[in-house]
Amino acid sequence: MIYDKVLTCGTFDLLHIGHILLLDRARAYGDELIVGLSTDKFSKEKKGVEPIYPYLHRLKILSSLRSVNRVYPEINMEWKRQFIINNNVSRFIIGDDWLGKFDDLPCEVIYLPRTKGISTTQIKERIIDEPKEG
Repeated sequence: MIYDKVLTCGTFDLLHIGHILLLDRARAYGDELIVGLSTDKFSKEKKGVEPIYPYLHRLKILSSLRSVNRVYPEINMEWKRQFIINNNVSRFIIGDDWLGKFDDLPCEVIYLPRTKGISTTQIKERIIDEPKEG
């Protein structure tokens, strides 16, 4: 019997419907969904800002989702390749905003369309731009 492991990675800060849909769709591609969750340090290096929620909070949130089987700390961009090799991952799933960036990984790479009209950046901008009462 073939057992397909699927890996996706991200910061998953301010978890929203776009994240949930990505995780649910990714899970449908295999028997087990593994998430590489960007550490606070890696997220800051990657995006230039620290996540709103610290790593341990994001870990707890992701671990509670029924589509997610396991979560590991993603410490840098090279982590994916070694994790895929060491854990016999069949597929790497990521949003299509990363199109072409991971074509060299040693497994099938699938770029899924982003959920239109929502992103963590948009949520943060809306919170900042909302007029304050009082």
